[in-house]
Amino acid sequence: MMKRAVFLRQGLAAILGGLVGFAGVAHAGEVQVAVAANFAGPLARIAESFTAATGHKLVVSAGATGKFYTQIQAGAPFEVLIAADDETPKKLVAEGLAVAGSNFTYAIGKLVLWSAKPDFVDAEGRVLAGKAYEHLAIANPKLAPYGAAGVEVLKARGLYDAVAPRLVTAESIAQAYQFVSTGNAELGFVALSQVAVPGKPAQGSYWLVPSALYGRIRQDAVLLKTGEKNAAAAALLDYLKSAPAQAVVEAYGYGH
Repeated sequence: MMKRAVFLRQGLAAILGGLVGFAGVAHAGEVQVAVAANFAGPLARIAESFTAATGHKLVVSAGATGKFYTQIQAGAPFEVLIAADDETPKKLVAEGLAVAGSNFTYAIGKLVLWSAKPDFVDAEGRVLAGKAYEHLAIANPKLAPYGAAGVEVLKARGLYDAVAPRLVTAESIAQAYQFVSTGNAELGFVALSQVAVPGKPAQGSYWLVPSALYGRIRQDAVLLKTGEKNAAAAALLDYLKSAPAQAVVEAYGYGH
């Protein structure tokens, strides 16, 4: 009888343990995230530790913030927007498409002029005024804040009219990077986070554009109305503010 009682207690403990484990899995959720292309790399790193800590998984779409704005207005099922600016999240809140008070700045973006060729870009960006290149890639300034910042730099340097015929407009900053990396453009305005990847040697050459030459790229995240009742969406936004997530943000060269 005693052996049977011990066996029953062990069996009951195993069943209860299984139920607890199953409950933990059941509480793990999924969140649909729209992320600005410049932050796709850092988010991939953050997603690993976020999933390990919470069990929640991310379903990520990367692209231009302006394009996401249009898609969200049209009813796209994104639950969190991690934008490349602060204006888009504010507009979504004002339009009732995002939760009021949920938007916050997770990073300050930094712009670089980049070439896949070593020693092609000098430390002051003087190459912009020369004739050593035929094409300059830039993200669509109407959709991508980094593209708008690139236009600001050209105008601040008094080069916009001269350089305009050489501009190659990309749909997003990811595509602008692709144009340069494949050699379809000798130069491109991209994010520092795309060329200064932690743990990897910098590719080519770049000029870190002085912040005085373009408006502050304040990047905000916001909880969309579609994710208002999703605990995983709220948990992701909380995690973005955490020390581990901010350490990744800093490692990729963003400011706070």
